[in-house]
Amino acid sequence: MRRSAMVAPPFSMPVLKKRSEFLAVAKGVRTARRAFVLQALCDRGSGDVPRIGYTVTKKTGNAVERNRIKRRLRAAIRDVAPIATRPACDYVLIGRRAALDISFSVLKKDLAAGFACVHKDARTLAQEPTGPKSDHRGHERRDTSNTTPKAKPD
Repeated sequence: MRRSAMVAPPFSMPVLKKRSEFLAVAKGVRTARRAFVLQALCDRGSGDVPRIGYTVTKKTGNAVERNRIKRRLRAAIRDVAPIATRPACDYVLIGRRAALDISFSVLKKDLAAGFACVHKDARTLAQEPTGPKSDHRGHERRDTSNTTPKAKPD
């Protein structure tokens, strides 16, 4: 009887399953690409293994298409995550319909670029002084807590 060579199991990341975990990651940084939106929340404090969650909305297509999108994203993550993810970070991939059409190599390149972008944004977010906050476009948000209501014209 001949034994085959030992093959390492494929890379797999723990998966986010609870709605509260997805909502927590949504408060972190995000970046949008053609085939997906990547959200990240780093320094969660518990554990040092990165975790990931996948979601595709019903607006994207029927169940078959949504499952194909998730399968393609999972396969791309297996190749990209070992070198692109960071410990103690949670990630959520929101799939888009374009994930069905673009080539797999482009999908992997977009994922790697997305991880680099969210890590860069997370680093600058952590170093940001506690001054006025900015919205997602970089504009400064107005503090509306101390405003008085405008008087109605007579």
